[in-house]
Amino acid sequence: MKTITLKGNPREITKKGKTAQMRRDNQIPCVLYGPELPNIHFSVYDRDLNQILNTPNSYIIELEIDGKKYNSVHHASQFHPMTDEPLHMDFLAVTETRPVVINVPILITGNSEGVRQGGKLILNTRKVKISANVKDLPDNITIDISNLGIGKTISAGDIKLDKVQILTAKTTIICAVKMTRAAIGAAAAAAAAGK
Repeated sequence: MKTITLKGNPREITKKGKTAQMRRDNQIPCVLYGPELPNIHFSVYDRDLNQILNTPNSYIIELEIDGKKYNSVHHASQFHPMTDEPLHMDFLAVTETRPVVINVPILITGNSEGVRQGGKLILNTRKVKISANVKDLPDNITIDISNLGIGKTISAGDIKLDKVQILTAKTTIICAVKMTRAAIGAAAAAAAAGK
């Protein structure tokens, strides 16, 4: 999995007024936590967070805080209900020895048999939750839909990866090819031609 670097500025847990001033200065309050690590409070400039928030990709995030470096993943975010601007972000520290739980994007490849027959591809889930050691984390999960026919689905339980555990419920549908009017018409024409 790709790594990106964010520079964090140490901060103290302060009253609401100082936190609001921090946000007016374009800094977003953050916290880093994890096993065997005391909570580390810091802030990051909002423009730097765009590379995490405005992308479908997932990353290992190297945080540089007060001269120290910590590997982490983006764990949770709070957003303003009206403006949708980030209010607070949580990062979870990761190590080489403990599995990491993270959402990774789905990458669809191939030209579905069902779509060629006039069906419509529906993508229900854009990310799946996985668990793996840092060195085994994929940038994405590639699903080949070449053999996916009309009325057929691919679910999370169909995904098999070495050294990666899929945590998304097995019954979660990733994608499906649904029947359309065009497909019904093509099937009727084919049946009439066969008579």
